[in-house]
Formats: sequence, structure tokens, C-alpha cells
Amino acid sequence: MAATELKNFLEIPYDQLEELNIEAKEKVQKRTSEDELMAYYLKYLHDEKRIKAATVCFSDLEGKLHMLDYDKKFLVKSYDNLTFDGSSVRGFSVVSESDLRLTIDWGTFRWLPSDVFGPGKVIVFALIKDKEGKTYASDMRGVLKEYTETLYKDQQLTANIAVECEGFLFRGVMCEQNFNSRDGFQLVSSGGYYSSLPKDELKLFIDGLAEAQRAMAFENEKDHPEVAPSQFELNYTYCDALLAADQLQLYKLVARQVAANMGLTASFLPKPIAGINSSGMHTNISLAQKDKNIFFAAKGEDKLSAKAWDFVDRILNSAQDICLVLNPSVNAYRRLDPHYEAPNQIKSSPVDRTSMVRIPLGNDKSARVEVRSVAPDANPYMAFYILLRTGLEGPMTEAITSETRRTRTRFLPDNIYDAIRLCKASEFTSTVLTPAVKEKFLERKQASADRCPKELGSIVKTSEILFHHEVTNQYLSGKY
Repeated sequence: MAATELKNFLEIPYDQLEELNIEAKEKVQKRTSEDELMAYYLKYLHDEKRIKAATVCFSDLEGKLHMLDYDKKFLVKSYDNLTFDGSSVRGFSVVSESDLRLTIDWGTFRWLPSDVFGPGKVIVFALIKDKEGKTYASDMRGVLKEYTETLYKDQQLTANIAVECEGFLFRGVMCEQNFNSRDGFQLVSSGGYYSSLPKDELKLFIDGLAEAQRAMAFENEKDHPEVAPSQFELNYTYCDALLAADQLQLYKLVARQVAANMGLTASFLPKPIAGINSSGMHTNISLAQKDKNIFFAAKGEDKLSAKAWDFVDRILNSAQDICLVLNPSVNAYRRLDPHYEAPNQIKSSPVDRTSMVRIPLGNDKSARVEVRSVAPDANPYMAFYILLRTGLEGPMTEAITSETRRTRTRFLPDNIYDAIRLCKASEFTSTVLTPAVKEKFLERKQASADRCPKELGSIVKTSEILFHHEVTNQYLSGKY
């Protein structure tokens, strides 16, 4: 007891956390300047003696989240000179050009639930800069931030995104790293859609995750067990594209930690178990101009505007080219199976859930397009960036009519090899990602494919789990 009393680290009740984090979120939504945000949070860190460290986050090219804990006092003194070795991060720089710089994105500052992250810590995302101080080309978060800021500056456009990210809850800690195809994963629940007793492990996990999200200003909407046994989905309100991607990374991080605290594993593999429904990350997109949803038209087809339909048509035209970005793992192509409501048909529909794009029922506030073919293991920054670039600038190589949007029979690739080939041949993806970044990404995807059986078969293979980009550690990656 005495040892505990010696420590006086910051622990904030959940209701106060929500208030603080909502206020922080609103500062960014009101477009508070970066200098003002920096001054505010540096002063707070200096004055608040109960904070011991700040967790600084960034994502690699494939979307895996990386974290560094900086001592609070050091960060206050050296926030403008944070460097790290980029050659140790997959898809980043080579050893001869390894030094990269982290620049704190102060608008992402959030207070953390101490029972999930430990007391005395706050979290913030960083931008990655090269030695000239420019946005590092492989930092898709920085690329997305620059693009959305340009949209607002040039056209007063705000891209709003809400995701429906599904996952599975399995028995055991780190069960993905210990996976073998003979035993597979052990489910914690045999229930299904909306079906779980209030004190079931799955429901207790969902409750804990929802509470942490609420405290971190996700602005929750609903949560529930999904169609497959042991599957979950938690929904929260839409926000601008960059914040939506940050929240997706935090959603998965908090889910994994809440599960680990219960002796379980939260998994975001697209298809961890053959023979049951898979996990997706349905991505709902709308555009606002001067706070007006310009995707809505009361008299438009399915109540969508001409701008929205142009956005949809451009995505359908480039669907095969961008499929690898939206479905970046060997395992993801098990999900694009025509069984289990797979959204693998390159068409749009307000009702057919096998369509790549669905048009949900909406009004002037909620009208949107839902891209259903995005896997939960996609790099959210890269996925949102390429969807926005495609919807706004993608080539219109084929005329699409109201009828052909619904009746076309083209399909997305059903294996990663075809997806790699189509992405590699695409001039459009080279323009959007740049040739150098695209080459790095393709190298990572080819390496992953080469480590797995070419034929998917009817059981999930050990290699497609162990070498998955969100699962494999650096040691295992370099060993094989």
C-alpha cells in the first residue's frame, strides 16, 4: 500500500475524460491554428505534474500502429527535435537514409482511460517528416492530412467518413501469433446477430470497449454482436477523414488492450475462420461544403446528388485498380467470396449487399455512399486517401448509367496475386500513391503473398496469419 501511495499519477474519471476529449476534438473541428494548439498543450504538459509520459503514435505503410513513450519533461523540451530510425519500420526508409523526424500533430492530443492504458499518460499522433522537413512520402497519414487540407482551402470541401469495423473475439492472449491451422481459433461466444447475454464474455468486452471509446470522445452510436459467433461491431459518429482514420487506429488499439486485460484476443483479420461470415470495414463517405451535405438531393436518384453519383461512378471505374489498397492481405481475399454476403460485385445498389457500393437510406444530414469492399486490416489513411482521390479525380473510362450501376457483372479480384497485378499495371494508382511509394507497397504485398500458399483452399493457413502485416513482429518478419 505504501508503494502505491508514493505514486501520484493522473487518473481521470470516465465522465471527466469524455468532457476533456470532446473539448479537444472540438478545437480541431473549429480549425484552431496549429500554433495555438501547440502552445495550449505544451503549457498543460508543463503545468500538470501528474503526467509521466506521452504516447506518440504513427502508422507504417501497411497501416500497423507504432508507439513511442516520451518522458513528459523531455517532450516539453524537445518536441521540435524528435527523430527515429525509419529503417526499422517495414515499408519506410533504407538503412542509408534511416533518420526520420516526428512532428507532433497537437490537435490529436487525448487523455486516456487509466484502467486501459495505465495512469499518468496521454496520447498524440505524429506526422513523419524527411530530412528536408517535408511530409515523408510513405507517411500516408501526412499525405491524407495534406490532401484534406487542400480540399478545404481550395474548395471549402470537408470529407466526412464513418466506418463500421467488425472484429472477432477469441480465447487466449496473442492467439494470432500462436495460430496453427490444425487447431484454429477458439471462439468465446456461439451467439449471433444482436444475441448475447448481458454478462457473456463477448458482451462484457463490448461494454468495456464502448466505455473506453466514449471516454475518448468517439461519440458512440451503437454496439452489438455481429452475424458470426464471437464477432462484434461498435459504431460511432462520422467526422472528417483524418480524424476518422485516427479513431480507427485507436478503436483497434483499445479493443486489443481491453481484450488482453480479459485474457482474450481482439482480431481484425478479415476472415479468421473459414465457413462463417467474415469481417469488413464498411466505409461511409459524404462531402460537405459550408456545412451542407452536397451528396444529398431530395429529387435525385436514391436521394443522391449528381456529385455523389459521379463520385460513385469513378470508384466503380477504378475498383479493380484500387482493390489491393482496400484489401491488402492474403486473408482478405477469403472475404471476397460470393458466399456470406461478400461485397465483390463492381456495382452499386440501395439494397443488394453483394454490391461493392451501397446507397444507404438517408436525408440531408445522413446521405452518403457506403463502400463495402474495404477490409478491416486496410491502412485507413491510405484507404480513405485513395477512395477520396478516386471519387473526386478518378478516370471515367467507361460510361455508366443508372441501369448499368445495378446490373453489371464485373467482379473484384478473388486472390491477392490478381490484385497485385491490377494495381501494378494501373497508371492511376501510380499517380495517386507516387511510383516510389507504390513500389514499396507492392513489394510488401508480394512478400506476404510469397510466404503463403497460392491456393487459398478451404481452411485458413498458418502462414496467412503469422505473416499478416498486423500480426507479424520484426523478428519473425526478418527470420523467414
